[in-house]
Amino acid sequence: MTLPTAPLGTNGPVVGIQGLGCMGMSEFYGPTDTAEALATLDAALDLGVTLFDTADVYGSGHNEELIGPFVRANRDRVVLATKFAIERRADDPHYRGIRNDPAYIRAAVDASLQRLGIDVIDLYYMHRRDPAVPLAESVGAMAELVQAGKVRHLGLSEVTGDELREAHAVHPIAALQSEWSLFSRDVERTAVPAAAELGVAFVPYSPLGRGFLTGAFAAADQLSADDYRRYLPRFSGDNAADNAALIAPIQKIAAERGASAAQVALAWVHQQAQVHGLTVVPIPGTRKRTRLAENTAAAALTLTAAELAELDPIAGQVAGNRYADMTFTSAGRE
Repeated sequence: MTLPTAPLGTNGPVVGIQGLGCMGMSEFYGPTDTAEALATLDAALDLGVTLFDTADVYGSGHNEELIGPFVRANRDRVVLATKFAIERRADDPHYRGIRNDPAYIRAAVDASLQRLGIDVIDLYYMHRRDPAVPLAESVGAMAELVQAGKVRHLGLSEVTGDELREAHAVHPIAALQSEWSLFSRDVERTAVPAAAELGVAFVPYSPLGRGFLTGAFAAADQLSADDYRRYLPRFSGDNAADNAALIAPIQKIAAERGASAAQVALAWVHQQAQVHGLTVVPIPGTRKRTRLAENTAAAALTLTAAELAELDPIAGQVAGNRYADMTFTSAGRE
């Protein structure tokens, strides 16, 4: 099976309708087999995955360097997305700052281009929004990168519907990337309707609830000591036990359809394209070829109206926020 394709935005690049999130190949989700991760990139391309998603913050630049050779070797087939805005410090591994000022944006794009070893970034996202910097200023600086030939298309992440409209008026936005899954549906309040109205594609990250929807783990203490998910409220303490019970309908439908829980959860995300009238290109992250094949097969699974209705109540029952600090999410500003 090769994935069908869809355009990102009105005049954006055409991509396979499922992308690949590369973050976990460098950091956040425990130990990585680098050889298998790199083999997964090649396998993804063979399956019709053409949108590959990274960011300068993943491994403090390591992820861009890791996938750079793959991108260069397949430059005519790969649509490369990377991001700026989350600042880290070498002397403080826990520090996270948000920078949207034009000088920072100009420096960040040059650093990403150098690490990736390419001349132009296909899709450049503002990873998080700093409300202290006028949006027109930040998007204006991003638009200058397009004019300079360093970036082809612009994207935003975790912005509200009003922020998306404001940005789109400055320069066309091809894609909005935010968390969207059976566990996380806050984007449906304002961001999804605005994207549909403007012709902006939606790129859901963590469409598998960071793996929780697959049943791969049921609580944070089952994860490795360096796994970032240990610090997320949904996977800790009583929240984890309450939330683990919520995936029962997903597992039931999976058993009835001869599919995996991951495929049912991803099929639900894919079908939001029809529900809300916009292009939806989820980017589940994986470092293994077996999971990749499983995930891409979900694009061919169509859930019935009855199955969608059975899954609908899940998000409203989830215990705990997506992050310990929701300040820099769209939900935190709505």
